[in-house]
Order: sequence, then structure tokens, then C-alpha cells
Amino acid sequence: MHSGSVTCLAVGEEVEFTIETAADGRRHTARSALIRPRVAHRIDAHGGRMTFCYFEPGSATERACREALGAGEEPVRVSAAPELDLVRRLCAAPERAERPDIDPRIRAAVRRLLQEPQLPDGATAYAAAAGLSRSRFLHLFRDETGTSFRRCRMWARMLRAGRALRDFGTLTAAAAEAGFASPSHLSSAFHATFGVRPSRVLGAGCVIVDEVHVVGATPEPLPLRPPYARG
Repeated sequence: MHSGSVTCLAVGEEVEFTIETAADGRRHTARSALIRPRVAHRIDAHGGRMTFCYFEPGSATERACREALGAGEEPVRVSAAPELDLVRRLCAAPERAERPDIDPRIRAAVRRLLQEPQLPDGATAYAAAAGLSRSRFLHLFRDETGTSFRRCRMWARMLRAGRALRDFGTLTAAAAEAGFASPSHLSSAFHATFGVRPSRVLGAGCVIVDEVHVVGATPEPLPLRPPYARG
């Protein structure tokens, strides 16, 4: 069982897969499933290739996907249709950005999290920057993005860790760059988010491609700091 930090569209490219949710123990057979953040679940791909499309919190693409699938408030929305065309269309859409109706204070918080996930600043500091109490900020953040502040920061750190793995090739470097306490902390968080250990993914020879850093921001290269600097 694992639970994601953001909304995920899971698609069976070749065959149906089975998804089981922890809350009620129900098992669904589907070709696609839209899974809300923080919903504990287990997936059996039955040996088939799968695509997982993760949506940035508060993005227009997440809303467009939910609307296209007719998803309401249910934890998991399953379909008999393979939604690969939807994935490609949404990911290539020029309007891929934050929703225009999202509270600007929460938009700023999400952007900062995606730009600086490694910093230790917590919800109290973010709330102060937004001019809100901590409790009000946390409630507003969840209402506007569909996920919690803590899980959103975890997702942002995962993205930074992925870029660091691409650049440096080790979990030690990735953990340091992304703000995790140790490589084991990164490994545990990765396993809890994706249901598989990063060592297994890396051992399979995966290639990490970083196409977009932060929507609306100018991408900056990761700093090359000792002992990870390359000559």
C-alpha cells in the first residue's frame, strides 16, 4: 500500500490492472484510474506496461483531467477506457499552469515550494508570508490544492530529488539536494509515495528526463556543491 502526494492518473497501456484501496479493501479492475492525493492503494499491473501521470497541486491540467473523466469527490475514479490520449493532450497543453481562480496566496506558496523544497521552512513560516494564521493557511491550502501542505512539500522534494539523481546519480546526493535528512529518509518517502524502492527503479536502468522545472518560473541549474561537484 502507498499513497501519493498529488492527484495521479494511472493507465494500463496494454492490459487491465487491478487497484485496491485501503479504506474499504475494494478491488477494481480498470484500464485507467484517477487517484486522489493521500488515498492509500495498491496496484497490480498483471505484467503490463503502465503510465502514471502526476498533476501539480492547483494546476489547470488537474482540473481538466477531473472534468474530462467526470470525477467527483470519490477517492478513486476507475474507467474501462485507456486514457493515454488524455494524458498526452493534457501534458502537451499550452495552458498547463495554475488555475486562474486559485487563491493568490496559495499560488505563491505552491510556487515557492516547487522552487525551494529543500529549505526547512515549515507551515508557520509560509502562513506568516501569506498573512494568515497557521491553521487558516493549512485549511486554505488543502481546500485550494486538494492536498496538504506537508504532502505538497514532499512532492516538491521528490521532484528535486529526481533532478539530483539525474545530475549526480546517487541517493546520497539526491537526499542532500532535496532536503531529506538522509538517503534512508528519501528511500522511505519514495517507497511510501510510489510503492517501490528507488534502488529498484534505478536498478532497472531508468532514465530521468526533466522537461519542466516550475510553471511560470525560469529554470535554474542545480548548484554543484562538494562533495558532488563534477569537474
